[in-house]
Amino acid sequence: MTQHAGHNFIGGARSAAGHLTLHSVDASTGEPLPIDFHQATPDEVDAAARAAAAAYPAFRSLAPQRRAEFLDAIACELDALGDDFIATVCRETALASARILGERARTSGQLRLFAQVLRRGDFFAARIDRAQPDRQPQPRLDIRQCRLGLGPVAVFGASNFPLAFSTAGGDTAAALAAGCPVVFKAHSGHMATAEQVASAIVRAAERCAMPAGVFNMIFGAGVGEALVKHPAIQAVGFTGSLKGGRALCDLAAARPQPIPVFAEMSSINPVIVLPQALQARGDAIGRELAASVVMGCGQFCTNPGLVLGVRSPAFSAFIEQLQAQIADQPPQTMLNAGTLRSYSHGVAELKAHPGIRHLAGAEQQGKQACAQLFQADARLLLTADPLLQEEVFGPATVVVELADHGQLLQALHALGGQLTATLVGEADELAGAADLVAVLEHKAGRLLINGYPTGVEVCEAMVHGGPYPATSDSRGTSVGSLSIDRFLRPVCYQNFHQALLPQALQDANPLGLLRLVDGQPSREPIC
Repeated sequence: MTQHAGHNFIGGARSAAGHLTLHSVDASTGEPLPIDFHQATPDEVDAAARAAAAAYPAFRSLAPQRRAEFLDAIACELDALGDDFIATVCRETALASARILGERARTSGQLRLFAQVLRRGDFFAARIDRAQPDRQPQPRLDIRQCRLGLGPVAVFGASNFPLAFSTAGGDTAAALAAGCPVVFKAHSGHMATAEQVASAIVRAAERCAMPAGVFNMIFGAGVGEALVKHPAIQAVGFTGSLKGGRALCDLAAARPQPIPVFAEMSSINPVIVLPQALQARGDAIGRELAASVVMGCGQFCTNPGLVLGVRSPAFSAFIEQLQAQIADQPPQTMLNAGTLRSYSHGVAELKAHPGIRHLAGAEQQGKQACAQLFQADARLLLTADPLLQEEVFGPATVVVELADHGQLLQALHALGGQLTATLVGEADELAGAADLVAVLEHKAGRLLINGYPTGVEVCEAMVHGGPYPATSDSRGTSVGSLSIDRFLRPVCYQNFHQALLPQALQDANPLGLLRLVDGQPSREPIC
């Protein structure tokens, strides 16, 4: 660690003006780590936001190639962090080193994906409608459009992904790619990890001669409200609880100038198991589903928290198989004490509900969480009982048996918005499942067939979003190249002189973009 360990990152420098300090802890033992992290003062929050605002004009005006080089440099710096870094992440989160190595590869991979997006240039969505002076009854002026970054973005780190959804994670990568400087609020669960990643970003920024305030990071509890309210901040990226996401949305909406909040919040990710699949391979589905439920101690936003099926002997046998699988799972250490408390509370609420039976799962053991299986009365789902709509963040799932296909459709209609929805079936019954798919398309951002939702590929076509309460804005995604859209806005230029136009819209097409010219795609310069 440097001599500035625990200091905030503001405008390319380190700052520790406040006297209140925080400690990250060992997730397995609860032991404090030795670094004092200085909570940002109101003045430091203000300075971080102003530093981002000062960097914005120069950063958004950089050629896409320059921003791409910056993202590639961050990826290289992240990949170069040594074994001591991996050990720190593991200690703060209780996640295995193999998981962290995979997550680091995903994080650097998504940075490089956005570098490709920038070099490709399609994010500009350039459109040109040339003047038609002879058009009747009215001539048309020259009208051109492309997209620019919104401005400084506040990003909140996630607890469950210390790398991929945190300091250099998807929100930060998308915002930087869009030309938006970032003020990152470090998650209290892995501050030492955040510090090392932030240092890597700053090294990359210096190497690539980026504006000093292109990336800033602050520590502390309660600093998020001041950050979201700051007039320099123009958008917010958040991954976390429904309560936390709603609070940020409300703060942003109450500003004199409201701003968008792109919050990924809560999802129970229903899995629908169809009758023929259960007849053919019910035991295998039970094993696979149990493995998905307990993967990473269930600490995934795509964890399958609801399992639906139609009443039959095969479905009853499947429930017995799933019950045996869940009962056989060893306890696991959760990310932190707060996550364990929240999980224990959610499990206790399910156990206390008169319409829900506890089928499997031991009592919690010290600092570890035990997998749990419940079965709920169908009427609770059909009447949209709030308890069945709420995510229990951890290795727990609820089975619901429906009377017939019609009642299954009713149950799907009663669900709130989801990140994912899964159909498990054989070819013949899937071919006849169009009515189920039609409902699920309106309920979830990603639909799966014969898979499990706890793996999210970082690629061009991925959607990690969905209708409320899965996210605050179903039009976006927080994974995949399309996530850059959240931090861009269209700007129209009417009758502009060539020298004043962005390069993306100039006649010469210096960026070599595929543009929509008079309604036709073209890479050719305009003569």
